[in-house]
This record gives sequence, structure tokens and C-alpha cells, in this order.
Amino acid sequence: MLADQAMSVDSKTVKKIASLARIAMSDDEIEAMVPEFNGILGWVEQLGEVDVTGVEPMTAVIPNVLRLRDDVVTDGDIRDKVLANAPAAEHGFFGVPKVIE
Repeated sequence: MLADQAMSVDSKTVKKIASLARIAMSDDEIEAMVPEFNGILGWVEQLGEVDVTGVEPMTAVIPNVLRLRDDVVTDGDIRDKVLANAPAAEHGFFGVPKVIE
């Protein structure tokens, strides 16, 4: 689609969207949704007109700093304690029943 062409939604498109979303809609509901979708698309087109030159993309509206910690093993090497609660332990691993469909 060219940038100067306005996107519009018709009742056929709304029926297709409702079908994909598995939503049952009457003909009156479909006709009521046509201007709703076209209004939303109009707002999206307005956003495309905003000058964002020099604006860096954001992942959140507030600044987030990732809190990191050293990756240190604090209580490893306790396999026997972990497997003590297992209903079935085999060769140092949790034993599970075989499942075949």
C-alpha cells in the first residue's frame, strides 16, 4: 500500500477478523464495527505524521536499570539432598514414567 493512500476497513474485512478471532457477530454488529476500525486506523495514520527525528526508541516510559549480581553458586553439589524427595531416582536423575502415545 502506498503511503498516501488511506487504509479503510469494510464489512467483509470485519467478518474475516471476527472469523479469525472466533467471535460470532451479527450483521448489525459487523456494520457497527466498520467505523470503529476505520477510526482506529485514522489514529494510527496520525501517529505516522509525528516527527520523531532524533528520538531514540524506548522499551518503557520510565528509565529502567537492570540490577545485576555476580553469578556465583551458593549451595550446589547437593544432588543427594535434592533427589531424597524424588518418588523415583535413577542414576542421579529424577525417574519419570515412560509416556508413549
